[in-house]
Amino acid sequence: MSTQTPDTLEWTDIDRRAVDTARVLAADAVQQVGNGHPGTAMSLAPAAYTLFQKVMRHDPADPEWTGRDRFVLSPGHTSLTLYTQLYLAGYELGLDDLKAFRTHGSKTPGHPEYGHTAGVETTTGPLGQGAANAVGMAMAARYERGLFDPEAPAGESPFDHVIWAIVSDGDLQEGVSGEASSLAGHQKLGNLVFLYDDNHISIEGDTATAFSEDVLKRYEAYGWHTQRIEPAENGDVDVHALYAALTAARAETGRPSIIAMRTIIAWPAPNAQNTEAAHGSALGADEVAATKRVLGFDPEKTFEVADEVLAHTRRALDRGAEAHAAWDKQLAGWRSGEPERARLFDRVVAGQLPEGWEESLPVFEEGGSVATRAASGKVLQALGPVLPELWGGSADLAGSNNTTIDKSSSFLPEGNPLPEASPYGRTVHFGIREFSMAAEMNGVALHGNTRIYGGTFLTFSDYMRNAVRMSALMQLPVTYVWTHDSIGLGEDGPTHQPVEHLAALRAIPGLNVVRPADANETAAAWAEILKRHATHPAPHGLALTRQGVPTYAPNPDAAKGGYLLRESSTETPEVIIVATGSEVQLAVAARELLEAEGTGTRVVSMPSVEWFEEQPRAYRESVLPPAVRARVAVEAGIGLTWYRYVGDAGRIVSLEHFGASADAKTLFAEYGFTPENVAAAARESLAATRG
Repeated sequence: MSTQTPDTLEWTDIDRRAVDTARVLAADAVQQVGNGHPGTAMSLAPAAYTLFQKVMRHDPADPEWTGRDRFVLSPGHTSLTLYTQLYLAGYELGLDDLKAFRTHGSKTPGHPEYGHTAGVETTTGPLGQGAANAVGMAMAARYERGLFDPEAPAGESPFDHVIWAIVSDGDLQEGVSGEASSLAGHQKLGNLVFLYDDNHISIEGDTATAFSEDVLKRYEAYGWHTQRIEPAENGDVDVHALYAALTAARAETGRPSIIAMRTIIAWPAPNAQNTEAAHGSALGADEVAATKRVLGFDPEKTFEVADEVLAHTRRALDRGAEAHAAWDKQLAGWRSGEPERARLFDRVVAGQLPEGWEESLPVFEEGGSVATRAASGKVLQALGPVLPELWGGSADLAGSNNTTIDKSSSFLPEGNPLPEASPYGRTVHFGIREFSMAAEMNGVALHGNTRIYGGTFLTFSDYMRNAVRMSALMQLPVTYVWTHDSIGLGEDGPTHQPVEHLAALRAIPGLNVVRPADANETAAAWAEILKRHATHPAPHGLALTRQGVPTYAPNPDAAKGGYLLRESSTETPEVIIVATGSEVQLAVAARELLEAEGTGTRVVSMPSVEWFEEQPRAYRESVLPPAVRARVAVEAGIGLTWYRYVGDAGRIVSLEHFGASADAKTLFAEYGFTPENVAAAARESLAATRG
């Protein structure tokens, strides 16, 4: 899969000096800023150096190269492990950047941030999620190969590469890593390698306080290839044993691999090594000086990098250029033999959609009743044939989420007994693992060259929330399909009925929540999400109904997030009713009651607050004229979102408590979601404007 490396490791004194340089750079960087995590960066320096200088296929001059291996540093607190190697290898990171560690505006923030520092493949920090990102990347690499080069023998395609990840005790204690690792074993992701830094230290001290399982036996049970390497006699990493283990892991293509590597945190600091203090605190000037003496560095110098060391490590640029050129030649051969797939590759890499793709979108007949989850499913099935890069599934709720894009094609490894199984299938079975599903989707998006979606019930977005937050933080174009979006799901009761979720999700900066009113708004929402993939990358959450809702005529303004669904009979409306999702029908019915009384009433459907806020002020004020102070917002959830839209005279018809187990019709009536109650709220608002 990756560029072949020698069977045995070539390791010289200059390699050792380069590793020790990385150690003192980490110690100096933390000491200078006064805070950070020096210990793990010091003990992991040999492993990271071996990966970046001896094993991985990468090109420091082109960090976005499609043919590169991927590297994930799941314990993001040890960001200096990565920064020092990026600097030494010749990425766009200088010594001054290391000196600016953890300072405002620097390229070296406290945790690695995707899109901020060249060579950083994912933002890591919340433990466990980097491991799940790596699993998603490995899934994406397999699907990408299926799109562009499925018939090539293993290891002979330009789309074969390895996902390498360093994981820590903390990562493997977090449940999300277990969820993802279970799926990785089930999927037989032989392009994935975890290097487990088994240093026995966490913030509270020795991991014996909370963690005593046999990790490798657990991973063996998951279906992984497992290895363990012991330290050298002096306590440092045995780089020859490590190299042999990494080489063996890469050769194991039938299952994912994990290598447990016993390390001593902060090695070789005389007093700080093997202590919890070295995990998250500066070593102190005396200890840094003592460490430099042990390693043969001048204790009076800081950020010391010998010219011969940098010249040696920057040879990574030459190796990268050589590997890149060989890959370019391989890709050119593939292009000549696969012109149609090459055209698909170029379109996908450019983030473009095929010409005429919107003609495939279904148009739903006005006047019918369709659940928006069902409409979403029809959209996906219609888009499948024209967008082969679109794939996804559900956390074991596909039948409820309507996320099966192709029932005859499941993303499953060779040997799976299901008749529709294919290693390159369209439909992903994430299993009942909502958190890791979201983090894996992030990994898929980070890998690039496909478009991913995943579904569950809206109430279970709580399980996945931090991964959704990471989607937003990294501005990743992933699509969450959250169905059963209100008390309208009915008899399953309050455990499954979302109440606070819409407002809570809208509170995440950069996440676009879309709650369509009907089937045609649902199709418009999918179309807009797909258009934004390359030009406005961001995560989207579709909140969809279980129950049927009336279908209205298509309106292109739905893509603007808020628009006029029903206009007032008067030139200027007296009252405006704003609603989303299944409650839009209540607003429409309430308008009829109010208009019958002679009250000019406008209905605004607002499927996405975020999209609406992007629109020019003139458009927003044309939809919600400031002079019209009588307003009502209607949504079957807490009203937190809507205060800024209704103003001081407005009213909100919302749900400020949990639901109950009953049919949807009963619950909506019981909790005031009726046309009569919405109309009454409008009258109250009108009275408030006149009072």
